[in-house]
Amino acid sequence: MARLVFGMNQSLDGYVDHMAFAPDGVLFRHFIDEARAQTGSLYGRKMYEIMRYWDDDHPDWEPEGAAFAEAWRRQPKWVVSRTLTSAGPNATLVGDDLGAAVVKIKAEHAGEIEVAGPNLARSLTDLGLIDEYRIYLHPVVLGGGTPYFAGPRPRLRLVSQDRVGADVLRLSYVPA
Repeated sequence: MARLVFGMNQSLDGYVDHMAFAPDGVLFRHFIDEARAQTGSLYGRKMYEIMRYWDDDHPDWEPEGAAFAEAWRRQPKWVVSRTLTSAGPNATLVGDDLGAAVVKIKAEHAGEIEVAGPNLARSLTDLGLIDEYRIYLHPVVLGGGTPYFAGPRPRLRLVSQDRVGADVLRLSYVPA
């Protein structure tokens, strides 16, 4: 059975914003390795539309960008949306019953499935379906924006912490 892991870059004050801070080279290579190892990704609409950037080749990419794109394109993606009527390559729209659809996805796969997007993570947490939370804590203070946790959460237990690159801590938590 697959495990759902919600992981995102986060500021010291608890916000996520893909435009406010970017991974350094070491962290980006870490994300390439993670993408290569993942069984797939489960996206909310907003995060999926951001990540669709990796569907197209860009001439200004460094080798790491091409490597991430290759890993991302390879893996299946499931997209939760009430407004999209179709999804891009290697992506499937999830039906109306989120809980049943995700339980089925978890049962049909092994390994790790990334959950991307705080609103989707909130819904999946409310359903008790997220197995691990990974916070990539950056030394940045945003002062506002979209919080990593989009609502109250159950108690969590720290299971590991690692430094990734010069300034980022990866904190891994599971429901207590």
